[in-house]
Amino acid sequence: MKRFFFLTLLLGCALLTHAQSKTKSYFPPRGEWQHRTPAALGLDSAQLQAAIKFARDNESKYPRNQELTQAIQFGKEPYSAGIGPFSERGEPTGVIIYKGYIVAEWGEPLRVDITNSVTKSFLSSVVGVAVDHGLIRSVTDTVAPYIPPIEVYNPLGTASTPGQPALLYPFAGEHNRTLTWEVMLRQTSDWEGTLWGKPDWADRPVGNDPEAWLHRKRNAPGTVYKYNDVRVNALALAATCVWRQPLPQVLKQHIMDPIGASSTWRWYGYRNAWIVLDGAPVQSVSGGGHWGGGMFISAYDMARFGLLTLHRGNWNGQQLLSEQWVKQALTPTAAEPTYGYMNWFLNTDHKLAASAPANAFIHIGNGTNFIYVDPDHDLVAVVRWIDYKAMGDMIGQLLSAIK
Repeated sequence: MKRFFFLTLLLGCALLTHAQSKTKSYFPPRGEWQHRTPAALGLDSAQLQAAIKFARDNESKYPRNQELTQAIQFGKEPYSAGIGPFSERGEPTGVIIYKGYIVAEWGEPLRVDITNSVTKSFLSSVVGVAVDHGLIRSVTDTVAPYIPPIEVYNPLGTASTPGQPALLYPFAGEHNRTLTWEVMLRQTSDWEGTLWGKPDWADRPVGNDPEAWLHRKRNAPGTVYKYNDVRVNALALAATCVWRQPLPQVLKQHIMDPIGASSTWRWYGYRNAWIVLDGAPVQSVSGGGHWGGGMFISAYDMARFGLLTLHRGNWNGQQLLSEQWVKQALTPTAAEPTYGYMNWFLNTDHKLAASAPANAFIHIGNGTNFIYVDPDHDLVAVVRWIDYKAMGDMIGQLLSAIK
């Protein structure tokens, strides 16, 4: 009996300690964020400053004018013209969050800049909330039954051209009607079609043969990974139909307001990406800045989102994204072992960051903008406008500051 009592006491102490450790997690309230000196939390201050210097020294070599950068990077693609807003970006910027507290920052963390494909992580999150709320029964459902015919908004009110469709059917057709929410989220759908004037084959086309682009055989859903913003935008359109309201409003209500984000972030679409929804014009937002648009956001607000994903969708006791959803987002596929749901890049086999734990993950966008999330070290790092090739080394430099 004494042994049983002793083991029960130990178990009780362990559970109490676990509960206390969970309550000790710091979540910054809206409008403020506590700072701690690196030394106060046991970090190597000199090494942390060396990591910041490394980030500054490895600034992206592309122009700060993002419209010009887009033309340089994607101008050789067919139909490459930008159709959404761009911005003049700021200087190299970052915020380091350790145990919930800001321990370092540099550049312009309040500046609202385009974040490119980090937008995809916000998009997959509003899909996740739709699943959690039962608007989407399961990610294994095909998308087609959820999508009605979609009328493109015509601000001039003129009659449609005879012979041209007045309605969009993005998930009709032999291939597209087989696609599930799951393969759309993992970029393994091979969705085909043209959306907002951009054909799917025009995004990062392989080779130089237009006939091959136009007439190639479609891959079976789930078998081949292909990073493609047209297909991402098709998912955004589908999610807009399911929510029956603009996705920025959904994100604000269910994610950004609860985590205390500022009122400065904006989620833009393309100038021609407007539909009629319940009698009102609604913009279908884009999943990144490939042709402009996407999320324009500060480093501080990016860090709050990173902290949410660090805590597996929980913010100060409120489960904004279910743990099951986060688990799925962090599950790799055979088609691409370093990718979960968009845009949760996985450090499988330490391929993205050699010094980082294998269970760390990164929300990545062009620029390079990234949110590094490291559960083992209770660490979130937002780094903006660094050369992509320096990302892994930057993370290594940062981890060297943890004693």
